[in-house]
Amino acid sequence: MKILLLTNKLPYPPRDGGSIATLNMLTGLRDAGNNITCLSLNTSKHAFPIEKIPEELNTTVRFIGIHCDSSIKPIRLFLNLLFSNSPYIAERFNNRNYRKKLIELLRNETYDLVQLEGPYLGHYLDDIRKYSNAPVSLRAHNVEHLIWKKKAANEKAPLKRWYIRNMAFRLEKYEMHVIHASDTLIPISPQDETYYRRRGYTRPILTIPTGLSLEDYPLMPLPSDPTIFFIGALDWLPNQEGLTWFLKNVFEKLTAEMPQLMFHVAGRNAPAHFETKLKHEKIIYHGEVEDARKFMQSYRVMVAPLLTGSGIRIKILEGMALGRPVVTTPVGIEGIPAEDSKEVMVADDPDIFKDQLIKLLTKEAETSRLVTNARQLIKHNFDNFGVSSRLSQFFKTQV
Repeated sequence: MKILLLTNKLPYPPRDGGSIATLNMLTGLRDAGNNITCLSLNTSKHAFPIEKIPEELNTTVRFIGIHCDSSIKPIRLFLNLLFSNSPYIAERFNNRNYRKKLIELLRNETYDLVQLEGPYLGHYLDDIRKYSNAPVSLRAHNVEHLIWKKKAANEKAPLKRWYIRNMAFRLEKYEMHVIHASDTLIPISPQDETYYRRRGYTRPILTIPTGLSLEDYPLMPLPSDPTIFFIGALDWLPNQEGLTWFLKNVFEKLTAEMPQLMFHVAGRNAPAHFETKLKHEKIIYHGEVEDARKFMQSYRVMVAPLLTGSGIRIKILEGMALGRPVVTTPVGIEGIPAEDSKEVMVADDPDIFKDQLIKLLTKEAETSRLVTNARQLIKHNFDNFGVSSRLSQFFKTQV
């Protein structure tokens, strides 16, 4: 099949969960025998030169990048609030030059499928329908408006809570419109599929998780020193919220019992007010790291204290693949068929969360068992070639 993939950021380099999910799916579809063109908004926030994509990738997939300044503009945000029903978070990806290039591709080439990587590409649905007969598939990495609704419910400041609720309301209308306008839907977790079905989606649907290639995740011995780590985009509200909960409710109790412990935090674009929270003698803030896998291999136990979100937390999958024991919350493990105390440790009670960390930092047999089971789970459920082959077959039979 000849597939045109539309993304709201260039999926290379694969440093965050969204980029990893897109790039692994893209290369998996390629390896399953499909011809792939990836048209990306090369945003200023995640800018990367197309010509620096490695040759072995750039010669087997056609990448096209269109510059887009998706940064928040206060005046535009205010005008959007007053005079538009569209969510500002989505409007940032409505780009004239991107539309022009998309129309050029659709006029000059025939595609068997156009896939939108997330609902923010919904701005271009009318153009796709006008200039192409290809069916449209939407890959839903998250249920975006649910994240914003949960964030609003947890926000204490009244004015900020009102704005987030307003954004969630607009985003829900926009997102559900894009979903129902798509010919097929590819959720990333069973929970998300159930939600879309309840909201009336009746067209073909296939839940496909993010795939990983285990050869890219070599096992290395666990460090013996008492270290824990977190890695994730720190401009993403659920990560800020979860880390704040951990620091407030777990971390001080943990260091009181293990004063030698160090906490390593990595993530891009942390706001200044959030960096302040990380200023602690027992916390080392690394910012954005060049090699996420090397960072994860350097420390002993991963913490993933998420309170809101949907989809699948890809960094948790990567940690499990790398043989790093994971302590997370019920929300963090959604979409991953892992059991508490078998492949991961799961808790939303601060004291239990702390005790699980201490267990994995001190009990070698328990840690080794968890790591072995987690690696096997990744092998059996998230193999990239197997996942992408299923998706490729679905497209061939359903579109």
